Amino acid sequence: MRKNAGVTSTRTDDLDPAPAPTPDHRIRLIATDLDGTLLRDDKSVSPRTVAALAAAEEAGIEVFFVTGRPARWMDVVSDHVHGHGLAICGNGAAVVDLHGGAGAHSFVKIRAIERTAALDVVALLRAAAPGTSFAVERTGGIGHELAYPPLHLDPAVTIAPVEKLLAEHSDRADEPVLKILAHHGELTPDAFLALARTAIGSAANVTRSSPTALLEISAAGVSKASTLALCCAERGIAPDEVVAFGDMPNDVEMLAWAGTSYAMGNAHPDVVAAASGRTVANNDDGVAVVIERILAQRTGA
Repeated sequence: MRKNAGVTSTRTDDLDPAPAPTPDHRIRLIATDLDGTLLRDDKSVSPRTVAALAAAEEAGIEVFFVTGRPARWMDVVSDHVHGHGLAICGNGAAVVDLHGGAGAHSFVKIRAIERTAALDVVALLRAAAPGTSFAVERTGGIGHELAYPPLHLDPAVTIAPVEKLLAEHSDRADEPVLKILAHHGELTPDAFLALARTAIGSAANVTRSSPTALLEISAAGVSKASTLALCCAERGIAPDEVVAFGDMPNDVEMLAWAGTSYAMGNAHPDVVAAASGRTVANNDDGVAVVIERILAQRTGA
């Protein structure tokens, strides 16, 4: 699970706001990452943030949670969904309806990585970075290799070599593969990401959101940005009507796509470079700070 990127928190008066929307321009959708962004370090949603999200929805602005988390880890925000109730999970691999609470979510869009493509990615990464261990995230849960770091929030469905987990006739072959996770015990996170992107090329989308050398690999063309773009197109919402928030490399494409975007005060340097503005850290309610400014600007307060 993602943690902060190690950048020190900024004060509210250090806010570097993104360009204000033009007078004929109204924000219609807020897209926010969760860990290290909307959530505080203790994984809570602060009362101030809860109030800001509710106020945005009341003002007619849709809020989309856009996260690397699997759907089953969305309970932390399922009480705060309004209206459509949709969230983008798995770095864009799935859109889920969170209505109904814990365990009752349903998949409304799946952008899976094909089994053979996943096996190709595994082979490329094994050759480029010996010692890599793998996990397979499916719609029904996760399985991982014995050497893969144990999961604290989510016990593995199966522990087996990744080739077995991805076998054509495996016990879970009927469940779409949302992403492959790859861990290396010796490489630094950014070095592992750079190496993997070079080795895999356009065969898949490779990113990371963890402070450790843990990569998240989706189907080619699948990212937070591309799935958010699909959801917005279905609603007739243009990129310049979207405000996005993030803190880690898996947010970069989304922040670059949105018309207005904010890197958190605790964000990775690549995120700061991609965003059009910067807010304060997650522990200082950086998302709420910006939402409050947007609403105040809308009302002329």
